[in-house]
Amino acid sequence: MPHFWDYFSKSPRKQRNLQDGLFQIASQTCNLLVQVNNTNNISYGNGSTNIHLNDISIPITRPEIPTPQNDTDREQLLVLIPRKMSKIKGPGLGKRLSTVLEDQGGNHDDDNHLWGHGYNQDCDGSPVRNRWGQKNKWCRPSCIPISLICILIFLVVLLPLLDHATERALEDLNRAVVEPCNTCSVSLVESIPEGLTFNNSIVHTSTFETWFNLIQSAESSIEIASFYWTLRQSEVYPDPSSVKGEIIFQALLKAGTDRKISIKIAQNSPTQDNPNVDTELLVKRKAAQVRSLNFAKLLGGGVLHTKFWIIDRKHVYIGSANMDWRALTQVKEMGLVINNCSCLAEDLGKVFDVYWKLGEDGARIPDQWPSNLSTNINVNTPMNLTLSNETFQTYISSSPLSFNPSGRTNDIDALLSVIKHAEKFIYIAVMDYFPLTIYTPKIKFWPKIDDALKTAAIEHHVKVKMLISWWNHSRSSEDNFLKSLASINLAYPRVSIEVRRFIVPSNKEQAKIPFARVNHNKYMVTDNTAFIGTSNWSGDYFIDTAGVSFVLHDPVFDRNGTEATLRSELQAVFERDWNSNYSVPLKL
Repeated sequence: MPHFWDYFSKSPRKQRNLQDGLFQIASQTCNLLVQVNNTNNISYGNGSTNIHLNDISIPITRPEIPTPQNDTDREQLLVLIPRKMSKIKGPGLGKRLSTVLEDQGGNHDDDNHLWGHGYNQDCDGSPVRNRWGQKNKWCRPSCIPISLICILIFLVVLLPLLDHATERALEDLNRAVVEPCNTCSVSLVESIPEGLTFNNSIVHTSTFETWFNLIQSAESSIEIASFYWTLRQSEVYPDPSSVKGEIIFQALLKAGTDRKISIKIAQNSPTQDNPNVDTELLVKRKAAQVRSLNFAKLLGGGVLHTKFWIIDRKHVYIGSANMDWRALTQVKEMGLVINNCSCLAEDLGKVFDVYWKLGEDGARIPDQWPSNLSTNINVNTPMNLTLSNETFQTYISSSPLSFNPSGRTNDIDALLSVIKHAEKFIYIAVMDYFPLTIYTPKIKFWPKIDDALKTAAIEHHVKVKMLISWWNHSRSSEDNFLKSLASINLAYPRVSIEVRRFIVPSNKEQAKIPFARVNHNKYMVTDNTAFIGTSNWSGDYFIDTAGVSFVLHDPVFDRNGTEATLRSELQAVFERDWNSNYSVPLKL
């Protein structure tokens, strides 16, 4: 059964001590009043008279108060007088006694405490004189319990509701966000490694150009969530192409110092391999505020693997590109830029606010996130996004689950939902694919995505194509799991799962650049949805690693093939790569 306060608040129970205390007081008092009204036996502790009413005899040990002798004297309501009231004189108790907890008299003896004054009135209205010989003013007997109940109801019910008025107001604001966004524009963003060419005309804005334009357009704030930082020229390895990273770094530095743009950076905690010297310099030059998330302390493992930008809470970049010059010139990346879209930018800003909070010294993941970080934009209630006079449905998912305030769709749930709702095909382009947790001390089987893909292919005859990277750091064991999927291809009629490897070629100089020359994409496209994320596809990235994904669903069934949409453009990118010379069949 729900706790009483669950009906009024979502705050943890340990924060309701005052409210629980008030509730207990109300319960005990109401119970007491019920007992009095029902004329049950009532005990008031030491030094009090134990009185049983109605037809039961009334044992009274006080000689000052005579014992009733007949039935007419038995039905009455009494106030128990402490022992110090032994001086009270007067007639016996009437047919019914009523009490008022205030003194109408003048000066009294010192031993006559407030609770020691007796006031009474016969049921027929004739007053009974007290020891001072004064007539007392009375209220009806029901006034006191009714007043007490009203006060307690106010304390127990109304005050907690008022306490949470602000919280409910914030939730109302969140609901308003689900209204359509009509000013947004969304475009794909790519990094094509130097020397990689395709035999078609599909070209999208480069990551370098997108980042530079976002910095230049900033009017008040830049917020960046990142894994690590190696932007500066010749950092990691002295290569001429690193100049583009230097340009981005200098643009950020000038934005924070010369233009006084507020720059906040949430990053993974520095390590020996990734010391994040760039952000240290930005802090020293007072160009940015930086907070690092320690996942070992927060979750016992994992990293902040997210890669997104928010400009003025109005423009957004989400994609696979790290804050690394190699992501601009030597690694194949996929992302998107969203311009003039405050509704989505504010929603993604809540994810950044979670990171920023967890970057504080001694931060811990709360049992429940504040309601101002919750969202109503999710897989169940996506936001209507108008692009070129067409309406699409979109939301932003996040991982891990413990980082998600109320309403935020978990990243793996979003991914599985896209697979489940595909009707014709599922195209996947990711760097790594494992139905395992590969970074845990003990490897664990994690078949969620594997099962979903096989179910789609076998039960619903959805065609599945997977383009998985192959480079110097690929694990040889990955082939075994890919083969287990590919072996199902044509095992039964209309069952189709094809797997290819994508290889970024290198010349002698390019091959010297560490951790480069790879297809770093992390996206999926189906016949009705585009899914662009920041995570590789193994269990670790969805369990204890931070990442986000942008999901755009096209509700129009079998849209005209000549009509370009973000989904159709992403499909064209996949088909370009799948059919290129850099794609090779998986060896079975």
